[in-house]
Amino acid sequence: MEKAKVYFSKEITSESLMRIYKALGIELKGKIGIKISTGEPGGNNYLHPELIGDLVRSVNGTIIECCTAYNGRRMDPKEHWKAIEEHGFPNIAPCDIMDEFGEMEIPVENGFHLDKDIVGEHLANYDSILVLSHFKGHAMGGFGGALKNVSIGIGSTHGKTYIHTAGVTTNAAELFDKLPPQDHFLESMADACKAVIAYKGAENMLYINVANRLSVDCDCDSHPAEPEMADLGIFASIDPVAVDQACYDAIIHSPDSGKRALIERMNSRHGIHIVEAAAQHGLGNREYEVVSLD
Repeated sequence: MEKAKVYFSKEITSESLMRIYKALGIELKGKIGIKISTGEPGGNNYLHPELIGDLVRSVNGTIIECCTAYNGRRMDPKEHWKAIEEHGFPNIAPCDIMDEFGEMEIPVENGFHLDKDIVGEHLANYDSILVLSHFKGHAMGGFGGALKNVSIGIGSTHGKTYIHTAGVTTNAAELFDKLPPQDHFLESMADACKAVIAYKGAENMLYINVANRLSVDCDCDSHPAEPEMADLGIFASIDPVAVDQACYDAIIHSPDSGKRALIERMNSRHGIHIVEAAAQHGLGNREYEVVSLD
């Protein structure tokens, strides 16, 4: 398999975000959803409207999200809408909580653990998806990037629970009582990615990871730990496996001594296994070449 191309810029600005999107050389068609994490109130590491606004407006995109499966403000659509407004996203684009009014099942073909994925029903309304992710650590997954944003991010509350428990339950109240072996959770995220990509079409999805504010904690944490290492830059690809692998490798090989806490978080949760599992599903290539735009 030919190596995937991962475009990279050290500069993290709205201009460089536009430049890296254009470098991908693919024009997304039809109604475009911009999948971000809108961020749990209290935290400040989510991708801010000032950074992503020009790109979102340039493609006439709609910011898309789903409710959470933990007891934060974004579990309830009304409170989630308040969080979206507090964080300023309606100032740059229309916003859509895709599971606000319902959900739908999409099949997982030959999954490791799942035979279906449960997503916000409004996913059906979008022809193309720009997966715009804040790459950072995560308390359960080790790290969160493009693959997590597609799997957990597009899952409804029931869907997120189903992934987290490797297909055991959709009841969010039972989530933390029915956690599976860690690799089964990571493989279930890969299953969900496979379902979404098959449903939308790989040609209709692009991936940009912004590796800034590199906390060990996710944007779903209302009180994330302060980052201990410096920002890395922006990574982009048509390949979700390659873009997450490139971010992981950039942290591992960074000369920044502050990387230790993030590496420990990623590796203690075997975070790279989501990339391994997604590659096994044929969702992309772990072998890549970096094309620098600097």
